Amino acid sequence: MTAVVGARERHRLLGEAYDPMTVENLARTGVGPGWRCLEVGAGDGGVAAWLERRVAPGGRVTATDVRPDPQAAGPRVTRHDIVRDPLPDGGYDLVHARLVLRLLPERDAVLGRLLRALKPGGVLQLDEFDASAAPALDVPSAAARELYDTFTAAKNRLMARAGVDVAWGRRAVRALVAAGFTEVAARSRVEVWDAGAPGLRLLAHHARHLEDEFVREGMTPGQLDGVRELLAHPGFRACSYTMYSVQGRRPREVR
Repeated sequence: MTAVVGARERHRLLGEAYDPMTVENLARTGVGPGWRCLEVGAGDGGVAAWLERRVAPGGRVTATDVRPDPQAAGPRVTRHDIVRDPLPDGGYDLVHARLVLRLLPERDAVLGRLLRALKPGGVLQLDEFDASAAPALDVPSAAARELYDTFTAAKNRLMARAGVDVAWGRRAVRALVAAGFTEVAARSRVEVWDAGAPGLRLLAHHARHLEDEFVREGMTPGQLDGVRELLAHPGFRACSYTMYSVQGRRPREVR
């Protein structure tokens, strides 16, 4: 139950931080009534719910996740493994995934699957981090800066040990081109996080729920307590990760 609650809180904070950028860029695709959409890694369902409203009447949103949350907003989320489970060929006008492919060693093969799942001319949008740098901008002390740098380095190490490509966002454009997508374009966003920002609350969530993993990376419980205090400090500000929103089309002429 604790893991479920932790995942639900993580998804909520991710939605609070990134749904505005995601739906702003999805709107640029022209998604509207009658479209068939696939939402991969639906999380709390916020984006799927937005798409469902957008494609009405006559459209359909298929929301999937490897661990569906029965309390997710929008359409019912179906259990589906994007690496192994079948997808319809040419089944969708739009496919969206956020912070999914960075988790998958098979990401290049998955891009090929998503290409084939689109109808000719259909659009894929991927929203992905480059989390290799997110420096502190304003800190209450030199020791606090060192602690934050220690924490972010440990976080990237433990993610890398789990098979996550923490900088994959900056490689996504090249990956879409190599997979056969056309009209590939990207937008990026960097923000300043201060106390109360969902991005910092998400980092505090990681420091709490991944404490054992951080300890294995060399941090102490006392340091992690200090990290959580720092992230809530009114005098602390940090640069966000760079979020890339990348779009590409399945060629209109099937090769």
